[in-house]
Amino acid sequence: MDLSAELVAPCTPETLFGWVCDLGRYPQWLEIVTRAEAVDDGSWAVDLRGRMGPFARSKRLRMVRSELVEPQRAVFERAETDGRDHSPWTLTAEVAHHEAGSRLAMRLHYGGGLFEPLIERVLRDEIERSRLRLLDLVTADAG
Repeated sequence: MDLSAELVAPCTPETLFGWVCDLGRYPQWLEIVTRAEAVDDGSWAVDLRGRMGPFARSKRLRMVRSELVEPQRAVFERAETDGRDHSPWTLTAEVAHHEAGSRLAMRLHYGGGLFEPLIERVLRDEIERSRLRLLDLVTADAG
């Protein structure tokens, strides 16, 4: 599953990048991320929760930032340490100048198949809802 989304925000790239380069800030604007806590080894413990009607699915991931080019690009990848094989998750956030301020392009790759149609629908719905929350936060930071 591969999902993409874009957002144009009336702020500097640095302001917008500050909201997407640190997974610890995601619960403030992305409801499906219920927890994202930094761990001493530089990773994040991330809890995802999605609900569709009476069905809910939760997932805990260990994510690391595999690439950081400030203030343009941050890439996060699943990196479990339990020695088992896990489905890949890769989140890429790219920020660029835009005539209205900044443009954010995000891509999520999920390599698993379990409940994929449910997960994809929940993620697409959440992406739409999260745009306004993120816009409110970056606008407040820019003001």
